Amino acid sequence: MEKEYKMSAARAQELQEELNYLKTTRSDEVAEQIKVARGFGDLSENSEYDEAKNEQGKLYSRIAELEEIVQHLVIVDESSMGTDVVAIGCKVTVEDASGKELPPYWIVGSQEADPMHGVISEDSPFGKAFLGAKVGDSVTVEAPRGAVVYTLKKIER
Repeated sequence: MEKEYKMSAARAQELQEELNYLKTTRSDEVAEQIKVARGFGDLSENSEYDEAKNEQGKLYSRIAELEEIVQHLVIVDESSMGTDVVAIGCKVTVEDASGKELPPYWIVGSQEADPMHGVISEDSPFGKAFLGAKVGDSVTVEAPRGAVVYTLKKIER
């Protein structure tokens, strides 16, 4: 089964715009770099040509990655979901075993994650552990240092 990439409509639009930019404008820029570099002579000793070809490889790799994501994306309709159970698009507030409340976390699709800013992927151990949980549930998250128990205090949209 193909992997599904769950995300908001806004993030899907951003990825589609990036893909369009890379396939048109950026692709033309890289082709021009290669053309200019070829004019510098012997390709076996031409660092500008090598760099342009490397850039082209990176570009094609990113285009292929984005096409894969766009082909298998699933838009999550956050407006139709309630706040009784944790799902993608929820903002959760938890407390640790000592009773200390932690800053809130957003649970999102893997393509939207930004852990440094409290935006956690559904595929992460934290995200997986909390999906389907209800307020008051104790949830065990498997972490590198061992299992950590959190209590779900609040679910928001």
